[in-house]
Amino acid sequence: MSTGMIIGIVIVVIVVILVIWYVVTYNSLIDLRNRVKDQWSQIDVQLKRRADLIPNLVETVKGYAKHESSTLDAVINARNSFNTAGTKEEEIKASGELTGMLNRLFALAEAYPDLKANQNFVSLQNDLRDTEDKISTMRQFYNDTVLTYNNKVQSIPSNIVASIAHFKEESFFEIDEKDKETPKVSF
Repeated sequence: MSTGMIIGIVIVVIVVILVIWYVVTYNSLIDLRNRVKDQWSQIDVQLKRRADLIPNLVETVKGYAKHESSTLDAVINARNSFNTAGTKEEEIKASGELTGMLNRLFALAEAYPDLKANQNFVSLQNDLRDTEDKISTMRQFYNDTVLTYNNKVQSIPSNIVASIAHFKEESFFEIDEKDKETPKVSF
């Protein structure tokens, strides 16, 4: 075998290895990006469930707290902001605002013992508490998945494939400090 032939074989082997590496890295980036989308979808389902529970909760509270219309209007406005959010970032911001309004609504309910004893209100509180717990858990899974994906997009050598294939970093589900507390539910 001649030296030129050996060099040719080495070059072909190197090219094949690089192509295989590129395909494997590209596919792993696709897998991670799809996991991020899936995790966000899981959160989105729970955020929408929470938004759907709110009108029933507000209607229940209205009967007991007629003169507290500003709080009730603020809750409905926060829910409407969430429903009209167009991007993931807008949904995250609106979700934080909605959590704050729910905290105010539950604080308002403390002043009405009859309301706190109402079975419909208690049931809605339980549903919202369960939904908030699910959102919290899913937010953690989402952020873990985003971390893994972003590490792959930023790390050498996979960042080369990410750059060539236009993979972009994803944002974490972060909320304002004041909105980090889940609504207080008490009986």
